[in-house]
Amino acid sequence: MVILFDIFNLPDDIYGILFATNQQMIIAKVLVKAMKENGNSFNKTEMSFLATQLHEGKYITQIDLPEFRGKKVKLSYNKRQFYDRILTPMKSMGLIYYDLYKKTYTLSDRFSKELQSVGIMWSQEIKR
Repeated sequence: MVILFDIFNLPDDIYGILFATNQQMIIAKVLVKAMKENGNSFNKTEMSFLATQLHEGKYITQIDLPEFRGKKVKLSYNKRQFYDRILTPMKSMGLIYYDLYKKTYTLSDRFSKELQSVGIMWSQEIKR
């Protein structure tokens, strides 16, 4: 995944930098919020349940967009797109770690560590 950002026009939250559409940002926020409420992790069954609830349009939550603030909304998002456009990129960027042995998804800080190493690489490049 490619992250494109303009240092003079950074969004207020991380999701605006990482995801291309408002719909993707909303679903990513919902995923992270649900995982936080569940001890920062999901097993495969819980992740599948969330994806299925979204796919069937049965997931009810509150979102923090101004027009929906304070209201419960039903969200709908295609299951395949959830895995392809939300979960897989979050895993590949280091936001979510998948433990192959325990079959669990866990929120991770590897993303920030990798961005720090990218910054160091750039510092080294300009010193050469």
